[in-house]
Amino acid sequence: MNEYKLFVQRIGLVGITNILISLSGLIFIPIITKNLSTADYGIWAQVNTTIALVPNIANLGLPFTMVRFLSAEKNKNKIKESFYSMLVVVFTISLLISGIFLIFQDIIANSIFGGNLQVVYLTAIISFFACMNLMLISFFRTFQQIKRYSLFLVLQTYIGIVISSYLVLTGYNIQTVVIGLLVGYLAVFIIMAIIIFVYLGLAIPKFQYLKEELEFAIPTIPGNVSSWVVDSSDKYIIGIFLGSAAVGYYAPSYALGSILLMFLSPFALLLPTILPKYFEEGNLEKVSVFLKYSMKYFLLITIPAAIGLSILSKQILLIISNQEIAMNGYLITPFVCLGAIFMGIYGIINNILILEKKTKILGNIWIIVGFSNFVFTLIAVPYIGIIGAAIVTLTCYFLAFAITSFYSKKYFELPFEYKSLAKTILAAFIMGIFVLVVNPVENISVILTIIVAIFLYFAILFLIKGIEKEEFKFFKEMIRES
Repeated sequence: MNEYKLFVQRIGLVGITNILISLSGLIFIPIITKNLSTADYGIWAQVNTTIALVPNIANLGLPFTMVRFLSAEKNKNKIKESFYSMLVVVFTISLLISGIFLIFQDIIANSIFGGNLQVVYLTAIISFFACMNLMLISFFRTFQQIKRYSLFLVLQTYIGIVISSYLVLTGYNIQTVVIGLLVGYLAVFIIMAIIIFVYLGLAIPKFQYLKEELEFAIPTIPGNVSSWVVDSSDKYIIGIFLGSAAVGYYAPSYALGSILLMFLSPFALLLPTILPKYFEEGNLEKVSVFLKYSMKYFLLITIPAAIGLSILSKQILLIISNQEIAMNGYLITPFVCLGAIFMGIYGIINNILILEKKTKILGNIWIIVGFSNFVFTLIAVPYIGIIGAAIVTLTCYFLAFAITSFYSKKYFELPFEYKSLAKTILAAFIMGIFVLVVNPVENISVILTIIVAIFLYFAILFLIKGIEKEEFKFFKEMIRES
C-alpha cells in the first residue's frame, strides 16, 4: 500500500501546483481585461497559444521520451549522455524556429498579433526558453523529483504573472506587459540549468542512444502538434476571421472550461513514471489498480465541476472579466467543460498504448483528430462564430477518447468502475439542480452557492457510498504519515 500512498501524495502535490497555475491565469484575466482593451487581451491569449505550440514541435517528443527511457535508469553516465544529446537537439531546433519567427515577422504580426511586431520578437524569445525549460523541467519529472518539478512550474508562472500584473496596473502597453512572461521563463531557466549542470557535470554528447530515442519520440510529434491544434488553433482561426476582440471573448470562457484539465495533470505527470516499472516486471495487477484509482478520482472531481461551471459560466465570467466578455462568451464554457472530461479520460487511457510502445497509434489518432479539427473549425467559425469553434473542439476531444479506447481495450481492460461512475453522475446531477434553483446573481451569493454545492455533492456521494470507507481510511492514514 506504500506505493499507493506515495502516488496519492504526489498527486496532491502536483494537483496543488496545477491549481495554482490555473488560478494564476484566472487571476490575471480581470487585471488585464479591466485595464486594457479586449483586443489587447486577445493578443495576450495568442502569445500564450504560440508558446504552447512551439515546444510541441521543437522538442520532438523528447521530454516524454526522457521519462520513458531514463526513469528507471541508474547509470549516471548513460543519463548524462542521453540528456545532453536530447538537449542539444532541442536547442538547435528551438533556435531555428525562433529564426523563422523573425523571417516571417510581418505575416505573423498581421495575422495573429494585430500587427504588433514587438510582440512577435518577444514571443520568439519566450518560445525558445519555453522549449528549453520543458526539457529541464522534464529532467526533474523523469527522476521523480516532484517537489522541484512543482516549484519550478509555479515559479515560471508566477514570476511572469506578478511582473505582468504590475506592468498592466501601472499603465504599460501590451508589448511591455509580455516582457513579464519572458522574465519568468528566463529566471527559471537559469536556476534549473545550474542545478542540473552541478548534478550531472558538463559533457559533450556523442549521440550514442539518440537513434533509439528518436524512433520512440518522433511518432509522438503528430500527436503533440495535433493535440495543440485541437486545444489552441481555434484561437488563431478566430483571430484571422473575426479579429483580436473575438479571441478576447473566446479565451476567458475557454480558460474557465479547460480549468478542469488541471485535475488531469497529476495523473498525466505521474503515471508514465510509475507504470513502466510494474509493467516491465509483469505486475499488471498494480498497473490496473493505478489506472482505476486515477480514473475514479479524476471523474469524481471533474464531473460535478463541469456541471457547476456550465451553469454558472455567465456569473463567473462577470466576476473575472467584464460584461462584454461574459455576454459574448459564456456559452463556450459548457462545451469546453465536456470536452475537457473526454480529454482527461483519454489522458489516462493512453498510458495503455504508451506502455505497449504503440506511440504510432496515438500519433495517427491525433493526425486524424487534428486535421478534422482544423478543417471543421475553418468551416464553422465564419458561419457560426466562436460557438462553432467550441463545438468542433468538443467533437474532436470525444473522437480522440473513442478511438483511443477502441485500441487500448485490445491490450488491457479499460479502467472504469461503472458503478462508482453512475453514483458520481447522480450526485453531480442533484448538485446541479440545486445550483439551477438557487441561480445566484451577486458575487457573494455565487461564491456561497459554489461552497454549498461542493458540500452537498460530497454529502450525497458519501450517503450513496460513491466513496468506500476503505478509501477514507486510506487517505486518513496517508495524511498521518505524510
